[in-house]
Amino acid sequence: MYVPTIADVKVAAERIKGIAVRTPLVRNDWLDEAAGARVFVKAECLQRGGAFKMRGAANALAALSPEVRARGVLAFSSGNHAIAVATAAKHFGVAATIVMPADAPKIKLDTTRALGAEVVTYDRVRESREEIGAKLSGEKGASLIKPFDDPFVIAGQGTAGLEIAEEIAPDIVFVPASGGGLSTGVALALPNARIIAVEPAEHNDIERTLAAGVIQRNAPGIRSICDGLLTEQMGEITYAIARKRFERVVAVTDDAVRRAMKLAFFRLKLVLEPSGAASLAALLEGGVDVQGKTVAIIASGGNVDAETFIGALNV
Repeated sequence: MYVPTIADVKVAAERIKGIAVRTPLVRNDWLDEAAGARVFVKAECLQRGGAFKMRGAANALAALSPEVRARGVLAFSSGNHAIAVATAAKHFGVAATIVMPADAPKIKLDTTRALGAEVVTYDRVRESREEIGAKLSGEKGASLIKPFDDPFVIAGQGTAGLEIAEEIAPDIVFVPASGGGLSTGVALALPNARIIAVEPAEHNDIERTLAAGVIQRNAPGIRSICDGLLTEQMGEITYAIARKRFERVVAVTDDAVRRAMKLAFFRLKLVLEPSGAASLAALLEGGVDVQGKTVAIIASGGNVDAETFIGALNV
């Protein structure tokens, strides 16, 4: 098992130039006062494809040899990884097949199809996306682009952290975490920052994993508005990094996430999906002492359907 390092993140930054885009750090006086800290929001909702996932997908596809890449790629995802792989595949002119849960947000299903990918849906409670993906990969001869537990994907996601480091030196970073690709990639890129991982309440496998010292799995059927943070368990590679670098794991409720989405829209002028607002919710309601610190928040994505977004604005 190869565990990537900051050197891999730096290589990834060069590899994805011209594919992924540099996203801004957003500041707001009200937010600074509310948190009692200097807060910088990394607006990955403005990333190509609407989420940070473009970084890892682009790095993984770019790292394939042209001959292997030409046979096509395959991925499994609830949405943002699907969109990212489809976008990267379109950039390289290769076919993409995406395995997605049937109950994924319609905007993510529609966007993935519109990018030219073949979408195969499944029941996330009764079926295994990994088994479906492995079967399709064997049939098609396509390369499987994992959503998080892959050195190239982790390194690609970590480029968001490198961009933060080029502008500020954060004391604390709040990062949404599910499989752990983004959170561990950012931890690699920012070795001197305290990493606060954020996951949905009751879907707290990362918190239980770090406490137990062995990877824990979530029970099937646990739901949350944060559809992008519902991976059953973290990966072996991401766990190897998380157990050394995560200082704390904060669980956020759906209501706290809705309030954060509303705040982001009215105060920061950012449209965030629920998973993308989880870190902001953790800063404001997670009980972490950030007084006087320089804080970075990863606003990981903005692919939200109108009904969900309007519901958040009305809380």
